Amino acid sequence: MNIGESIRIAFRGLSANKMRSLLTMLGIIIGVAAVIALVSVGEGVQSFVSSSFQSLGSNLLYVIPGRLSMRQSMTGSSIATLTMADVAALQDKRRAPDVGLIAPESSGSKSVTYGSKKILTTIRGVTPEYTIVHNFYPQMGSFFGEVEVRSRARVAVLGQDVAEELFPAGIYPVGETIKIDGTPFRVIGVMEKKGGTGFGSRDAVVFVPITAAQDRLFPDRNLRGEPVVNVIYVQAVDESSIAAASAQITRALRQTHRLAANDEDDFSVINQADVVSIAGQITGTLTIFLGAIAGISLLVGGIGIMNIMLVSVTERTREIGIRKAVGAKRRDILVQFLVEAMVLSLIGGVIGIVLGATSSQAISRLMEDLTTVVSVRSIVMAVGFSAAVGLFFGIYPAVRAARLHPIEALRYE
Repeated sequence: MNIGESIRIAFRGLSANKMRSLLTMLGIIIGVAAVIALVSVGEGVQSFVSSSFQSLGSNLLYVIPGRLSMRQSMTGSSIATLTMADVAALQDKRRAPDVGLIAPESSGSKSVTYGSKKILTTIRGVTPEYTIVHNFYPQMGSFFGEVEVRSRARVAVLGQDVAEELFPAGIYPVGETIKIDGTPFRVIGVMEKKGGTGFGSRDAVVFVPITAAQDRLFPDRNLRGEPVVNVIYVQAVDESSIAAASAQITRALRQTHRLAANDEDDFSVINQADVVSIAGQITGTLTIFLGAIAGISLLVGGIGIMNIMLVSVTERTREIGIRKAVGAKRRDILVQFLVEAMVLSLIGGVIGIVLGATSSQAISRLMEDLTTVVSVRSIVMAVGFSAAVGLFFGIYPAVRAARLHPIEALRYE
């Protein structure tokens, strides 16, 4: 008997017990749908995290105070702070020739008031280079320049969410005056909408000149009386210069901080590419974990197929005996029952793919910032696994059917 004939007989047998076949396939349908949906969510999270880092800017290095392993214990100490003197050292091309743009930041949460409206949001004191480093520009009005930074001008640029929350519809924000922690600032621009990055929304931020922020909002100083900064964003001149720029930053800051050769760094230089790679590994592991959990459903579905196929062997014992009596070989019986098990599994797999893809799209619509990714890999994996489940769990019933003695099978009632 050829495979085509076996498939035709399998469909005829399955259609004779439609409800039982459907219930048998249900485990496979749910398992495949779960694999497709959960893996697509995992890959969507992986893509989201990666794009979030990359949207912060290209060729970036983050310089933060304190060593990462001792950050908590060193917070607030003089040796664990970065200052504007460090920024000046990094701007020296003789010390750091592979360093391009530098954007220091002093930030914190402050109350912002306009009329009777008052909100608590993040204030970031930055320099004009911030927009270029982060590829983040005003949608209306303008960003402040070097003149405003040098003059310590009390001007502000609002994120989209802040502008929408503070100003009623119909009021043009540019030119209006807001109060940040009681200090008046004139609004000169509103930034384009960026959305969340996984590290807070950049639309819920107010940008002010770093000098004004350090004078009026964040007056922290180190023991030498120098204004401190929370982070220094450094953009290497190109992607191939990131490693060299990191080494030059480390060397320059160690000199500025007067660290001896055997002293540990009191700062950390973080490579954006390394962070993206680590985040990718973490989310990749999450994707595998989600797929493994969903795979358990396929295992349960396979057990259901084996159970029904065993019932089918019992019900069709006389049929098996008659087929053997008229010349069917053990191999023909074996193939017939294996084909039936795989047909059940594959039909369930196809339905599961459709259901999983639909569920994935529904999840994507429910979660605004997450776009699920239904990859060919996950579909092939789900279908391949469902076929393997059908083959594996169909072997025992098929072998049992093939081993039936024709005389004993014909006597079976």
